[in-house]
This record gives sequence, structure tokens and C-alpha cells, in this order.
Amino acid sequence: MKKAIVTGGVGFIGTNLIKRLLSEGYKVISIDNYSTGKIENEQEGCVYYNVDITIPNWNKSISFKDIDVIFHMAALARIQPSLKRPLESINANVNGTLNILEIAKNYNIPVVYAGSSSFHHGLYESPYAWSKYVGEQACELYSKVFNLNTSICRFYNVYGPHQLEEGEYSTVLGIFERQYRNNEPLTITGTGEQRRDFTYVDDIVDGLFKCSQHDFRAEIFELGRGKNFSINEIVDLFNTKRKYIPARKGEYPFTLCTDTKAKELIDWVPNKNLKDYIKKLIK
Repeated sequence: MKKAIVTGGVGFIGTNLIKRLLSEGYKVISIDNYSTGKIENEQEGCVYYNVDITIPNWNKSISFKDIDVIFHMAALARIQPSLKRPLESINANVNGTLNILEIAKNYNIPVVYAGSSSFHHGLYESPYAWSKYVGEQACELYSKVFNLNTSICRFYNVYGPHQLEEGEYSTVLGIFERQYRNNEPLTITGTGEQRRDFTYVDDIVDGLFKCSQHDFRAEIFELGRGKNFSINEIVDLFNTKRKYIPARKGEYPFTLCTDTKAKELIDWVPNKNLKDYIKKLIK
């Protein structure tokens, strides 16, 4: 039986990834400090550790023997919180990643790293964008210097089950779903003409899993649907009330994945449609 570690295992993407790994017959260990993840996301069959990977001796209670892959999903995501608390984001996203890579080096465990499409929209526009890119550079460093297998997967506006719906780390679709259920107007920042490439979480998980089946050295994969929508168009699909609020610092005018490497190297083809997802929500 193969063994995998998922950092951020009670978070949005980590939870969906653990479901996939369990279905594939893996023995799975989750490492998470539960700062943004939820205990109700825990899945039967997975072993959970409440651990902060940025602190000294964080790994003393965890066995890394015979682990086949580490999926490093743990991070403090979102731009706005990183603007408020830059050192917190940098510590989690940079030092946490370095600690995982060091363990992976010591035990020769391949790492699949959760990158961000924010790379394309100004590395110095937010501590979040910069810190996630530093994580990519760290993967490349450990691959080149220590011959460690690493894959980097850049995500594009992920949505789906277990996404956060409240708080500053919530996703756009998560906020809209909560507001729709509560019969509240959907809040649109700025003009609403900013466009986003929304990618379903199961497609993201499929890309992560496929990367883990190959030996790569800091190979970068853009995991996006390849189609974008304006926020106004998304609200149109919900066919409900809307409210415009001021634009937020650090937001990009658009995201869109045009890279085809994931298709060419790991046969990754996203097939979930955002319009179909929203149609099911509003029935």
C-alpha cells in the first residue's frame, strides 16, 4: 500500500485530495495546524496531526519512513490577509515550505507543491504572491542541489466542495454560495469586470495526483480550466440580487490559463464546467 502525506489536510484542496488518495488505496497522513482548515473536514481512514510546520521540532511525533509522496498544500492563501499580516504569510508559505523540503530531502520523498497563478500578476504586488513564488524557487533549489523530485502546480481560482465560505480566506464562489443560500445580494468588488479562470477542485486534485505518478525536477504545471468569466457574468448565472463594494488592493484584472504542458506531460484535461456547477446550486 502506498503512503502519502498531505499538508493542509483539513483545508479546502487538501480535504478533496485526501478523498481521492483514500479512494486510490493510499494510506494517508494529514499535517495541519487547523488555523483555516476545519475539523469537520477530517475523513475516515486518514491519520490527522495537529502540527504547525513552521515551528522547531514540528516533525518529532511523525514518522516519515516509507512515505511515497508529500503533497504540500499548507499555506496562508489570499492576497488581502497577506497585505494586513505580511510576516505571518511569509512565515507560513516560505518557512513552512522549506521545512517540508528539508524533511523530504532527508527521507528522499518526492514533493508536489501547491503553487499559485498569482505568479503571472505581479510577484511584488502582495506578500502572498511573492511567498508562493519563493516556495517554487525552493523546490527548484532542492531539485537541482539535492536531486529531489518536485512538481509545482499553479492553481487558478479553485472552487467546489469544502471551499471556505466565511472569513478573510474564503473563496469568491464560496462567498457567493453562502450569500445565495441566505438570500443576500452577491457582493461584487469594483466594477465586476475582472475576469477569473475558475477551476473545479476535482480537476485540480486530478492534476496533483497525476504529477505524483511521475519523477519531475521542479517541473511547473499550470492547472487552470482555460476559460474565464467576469465576476458580473458569474452573478448573472446565479440570477439574483447584487451589490457593488469598493475594489480591493492587489486584485488582478484577469486570470486565464493558456499553458498546455499539463496535457502534454501528464495527460491532464480539466472537464468540469462552472456553468453546470452553478445550475445545480440554484435548482
